[in-house]
Amino acid sequence: MSHPELVAHRGYAFRYPENTLLAIKAAVDAGAKFVEFDVLLSSDEVPVLFHDRDCIRMCGRDKAIHNYSFNELKTFSVSETDKFGGQFADNRITSLTELVSYITTVPHVTVFVELKRQAMEAHGIDVMLEKILPLLEPIKNQAVIISYSIESLLASQQHSDYPVGAVFDYWSERNNELIQRLKPQYMFTDIHDLPKQGRLECAGSQLAVYECIDPKWADDVYQRGVNLVETFQITEMLAAFQK
Repeated sequence: MSHPELVAHRGYAFRYPENTLLAIKAAVDAGAKFVEFDVLLSSDEVPVLFHDRDCIRMCGRDKAIHNYSFNELKTFSVSETDKFGGQFADNRITSLTELVSYITTVPHVTVFVELKRQAMEAHGIDVMLEKILPLLEPIKNQAVIISYSIESLLASQQHSDYPVGAVFDYWSERNNELIQRLKPQYMFTDIHDLPKQGRLECAGSQLAVYECIDPKWADDVYQRGVNLVETFQITEMLAAFQK
């Protein structure tokens, strides 16, 4: 029986600190063929895996990633203590270089690399692309660049030939003029804002939705046209579809 492709959202984030090598390895070990992660830049412009606008939730530090040097970030415990307590106290931040090195060992895995808007606000689009795109070269055939910033994706298309994915929260945004100009290979949108009935299609693009931990809901939107479903519970969702 066919089912949607499942994307490990920030790795196996249900059981491990999100956006870390630990979480991503766990997702791949569980059978994930698609992994999504977020990238920000340190104050000295080193790309690291991180999502939030500050470091409170993940590291217990109150400033943003771009306020710390990479050497400082390497000393932080990326342990998500409110969720996991002290279980991952020794876990450290993952650099994009580290992640790429690992992904080269699993050539069957595709990664969706999300460029975060707060990094562009701090450093600019050009700097972000200059720092990130060359590091992805070893996994060029495995990487897709995604972002809420359509301007950054248009710039990426000018500098490289990586496939791109437009991210937006509302279904109606798929018809945005910039997105139409972009002609993305993928579109990512919030599953909660999908129409309740009817076919779900984005002409010329594969459709991905986030965030879903309900296999029945995932199957429903798949039957209506969704191609990929992002989930924090990759192991549980894979198991549900293997029954």
